[in-house]
Amino acid sequence: MHHTLTQTYPPLRTTMPHTIHHRELDAKGAFYIEHNGQRLAEMTYSRTNATMVIVDHTEVDTSLSGQGVGRALLSALVQWARATGTKVVPLCPFAKAQFDKDGALRDVLV
Repeated sequence: MHHTLTQTYPPLRTTMPHTIHHRELDAKGAFYIEHNGQRLAEMTYSRTNATMVIVDHTEVDTSLSGQGVGRALLSALVQWARATGTKVVPLCPFAKAQFDKDGALRDVLV
């Protein structure tokens, strides 16, 4: 059975006009920014069960460097996790570092 979830999040800050999209297909998902059909940034995860995901990778194109895009992707993931009661395991070094720095995000951790 294929399960597809697609959501769009509005720009999170006025300095970052990019729309963050969310798509989940089967047990893989991503929060991402796309421009002209090309994915410029993404934070991917794998679903372990109905209420837990593992964040495994974050990548941002150099054209978006320094704009806080990685953090915005994480913020969208945290917003979604809170809304859906999903717990997060941050295996991705970037995501783990952000959770370590910001205690306000840790409520979604396993």
